[in-house]
Amino acid sequence: MKNTANTGAKKWHQKEINETVESLGSSLQGLSTQESISRLARHGKNELEEKAAKSPFRMFLGQFTDFMILVLIGAAIIAGIIGEASDTIAIIVIVVINAIIGFIQEYRAEKAMEALRKMAGTSATVVRDGASLTVPSSGLVPGDVVILEAGQIVPADMRIIEASVLKLEEAALTGESIPVEKSAGALPDHDLPLGDRKNMAYKGTFITNGRGTGIVTETGMNTELGRIAAMLQKEDEVKTPLQKRLTSFGQKIAFAVLAICAVVFIVGIIRGEKPLPMLLTAISLAVAAIPEALPAVVTISLALGAKKLVAQNTLIRKLPAVETLGSVTYICSDKTGTLTMNRMTAEEIYLDGRILDSAGLAAFAGEGASPGQKALLRYFMAGLALSNDARTDENGALAGDPTETALFSLAEANGYKKKELESRHSRVNELPFDSERKCMTTLHEWSDKNGNKGVKYVSFTKGALDVLIEKSVNILTADGPKPVNKEELDRINTAFAEKGMRILCHCMKEWDAPPGDFSAGSVETGLTIVGLTGLLDPPREEAREAVALCRAAGIKPVMITGDHPLTARTIAHRLGIIETKGHNIISGRELEELSLEEFEDHVEHISVYARVAPEQKLKIVKALQDKGQFVAMTGDGVNDAPALKRADIGVAMGITGTDVSKEAAHMILLDDNFATIVKAVKAGRRIFDNIRKFIKYTMTSNSGEIFTIFLAPFLGLPVPLQPIHILWINLVTDGLPGLALAAEPAEKGIMDRPPRSPKESIFAQGLGAHIIWVGLLMGFSCIFVQAWSISTGHAHWQTMVFTALCLSQMGHVLAIRSDRESLFTQGLLSNKPLLGAFALTFILQIATIYVPFLNPIFKTEPLTAAELFFTLALASIVFVAVEIEKLVKRKLKRS
Repeated sequence: MKNTANTGAKKWHQKEINETVESLGSSLQGLSTQESISRLARHGKNELEEKAAKSPFRMFLGQFTDFMILVLIGAAIIAGIIGEASDTIAIIVIVVINAIIGFIQEYRAEKAMEALRKMAGTSATVVRDGASLTVPSSGLVPGDVVILEAGQIVPADMRIIEASVLKLEEAALTGESIPVEKSAGALPDHDLPLGDRKNMAYKGTFITNGRGTGIVTETGMNTELGRIAAMLQKEDEVKTPLQKRLTSFGQKIAFAVLAICAVVFIVGIIRGEKPLPMLLTAISLAVAAIPEALPAVVTISLALGAKKLVAQNTLIRKLPAVETLGSVTYICSDKTGTLTMNRMTAEEIYLDGRILDSAGLAAFAGEGASPGQKALLRYFMAGLALSNDARTDENGALAGDPTETALFSLAEANGYKKKELESRHSRVNELPFDSERKCMTTLHEWSDKNGNKGVKYVSFTKGALDVLIEKSVNILTADGPKPVNKEELDRINTAFAEKGMRILCHCMKEWDAPPGDFSAGSVETGLTIVGLTGLLDPPREEAREAVALCRAAGIKPVMITGDHPLTARTIAHRLGIIETKGHNIISGRELEELSLEEFEDHVEHISVYARVAPEQKLKIVKALQDKGQFVAMTGDGVNDAPALKRADIGVAMGITGTDVSKEAAHMILLDDNFATIVKAVKAGRRIFDNIRKFIKYTMTSNSGEIFTIFLAPFLGLPVPLQPIHILWINLVTDGLPGLALAAEPAEKGIMDRPPRSPKESIFAQGLGAHIIWVGLLMGFSCIFVQAWSISTGHAHWQTMVFTALCLSQMGHVLAIRSDRESLFTQGLLSNKPLLGAFALTFILQIATIYVPFLNPIFKTEPLTAAELFFTLALASIVFVAVEIEKLVKRKLKRS
């Protein structure tokens, strides 16, 4: 039920505390128990609702509605009618396995909502009837006053009414990479993004520090988490290019085969053939012409690809995703933790009038450093380490606020160990950070030149530059203290900000004795600035290489983040996502102001989106899809889940990713590394190439069979094959040799070509023409064998045609292993499964000719050596012709 309390023009974050309480009909002492019961009946439980889920049985039955599957079921029935039980069993097994795999994938997809529900806290501490008590979070209602403490999950959306060093981890919801400090003051801006609403706490976010109190504004499906849940349930998954192509392929092949078989039957009757044998021939041809092994080849190709990708840190949740990446034209990636390290780092520091990176800092502290430089550096580094609450846990891992861990790491990297410093400079007193002062101060015992402890004291203060510059009188240099130059510090502040860095100012003050009045008013005045640090969550080095590889492969990388535009632009520029600092970056607010038509006009020219809301990520994915682009979306947060589900392929992060994002995604990067996607793209392209090779092989074989039977009567020849011949060729050639094509290695230059168009037919790039001309060549070769044998009085002509057709298909499968490379360049042993399948098929075919008890079954007769040699020579024509075709392609490419 919709919360009707918020009906005014103002949003919750704009309202003053008393105005919020009044709008909700509550008080700072909370609701009465009776009122909470009444509101619970009115608003409903504070839970995420689910749409009616499909039963597992319905899911399983749904797997049999695909057109290609229906065609195969029809083929199985026909095969059973004409007595080919082996074909019937094989087809049924393939169909059932395919259905089981599809069912598992759909069942897993239903788990996304379950994971989202787990993000909500199980209980909450509320104030009711003026007393605090613990209640199930599902029982919260608008107007409840909730007590918030570190370690808890925020149980509902609420307006903060009191905060004491309250910090929330909102990365999963907003993309903000560091905990956000909350405050109680009203914020006037109406259209503030979620990440900037410092006086709001949202359901499902985590309290990392401090305590506070909030008043519930929204519950259940009306919360921001609820809105995401609604989007997640609303969005249907998009069919993969392979699924679309195979559906279209199945429809075309079914109609074509039925038409051709009808013509073959009618022509046979017109020529005077007996109706029953012609009917059996036509039906056998229909069964043979339908590539029933195709679903098995697709499934095996995808499964083998998925298995290999696990070794490369990619877990495939939905098998079609393996191939899907081969069509990707856009990769829309979240910034935090995907393109970046998800670890704040001190990128640059300002000391002694200069900006230093890590190399510059090493030189500053090097052998030629003056005593003044050494003293300055000692104060600076000691302040970073001592005025810091970060720590290492029992496993040696850093724990604490990301900003403080970055400063801790910088000090340690330069030899200033916190534990060692604390043993000599123990903390005497402190003023914790709060959002009003925007700084923190710690007081430490110091020592004189002789090392006497307690001779004097030093306080270290760190915080916002704009605040501390007003509280400082000097800045420490290698030549001693000098008056603060505000213009110079403003210039440095601007330089750091333009690089997307968060700026911290570090100050100190010496004391002869601990101050009696340790308050901000007396301690945080008359400070001396020691230096500045510029903090940033840096880009992954391997992500930069991956972006370059994406561009080379014709894929455009796009950054979509909830972070600030300056930070987003800096990271994007360093990664190579944007080449210049032009207008290819847009904020969520600017995106909101664009109409859909205006946005679609610009969407293909935008590389960075900053400060975006979850529904805007979804809008971006949809807009790109509307422009005909094929979109992959990577992400790790709850806010990414609807877009992950809607995208053509959703890629979740395995380490930092939420359960919600993983359940919504098609695949998971186990190492959270953007670069791993490039390996998956290569695997996807290889797999689609191999599936396409199987289609080229099996459809050419089938067209060869059709042309052989279809054309012979028109040339005055009898029907060249028996039904058993057709079904045998179908069994031995479509089976193992076709499946072995799934093991074919990637072709050279596979990542140097642009992505194939998602709209491209499976018969594009000459595949359809190849099926026709090679099929005709195969058919005429077999008809020539038939005509020559009959004209020269060879009684074994039907066995010769049968063998020539079977073995010409074997020559063809060897020739099409590559679209351009010669088999002799590739090497016979580069696909051992295919070589084994070729050898086994050859032996089985020879056995049907020369094993006596098989002759009556297959209606064959032993061939003489001359007949066999002639048959083998004719069967090799197809192999030679396709190798010549590839030679011509290579020469045309070079010219």
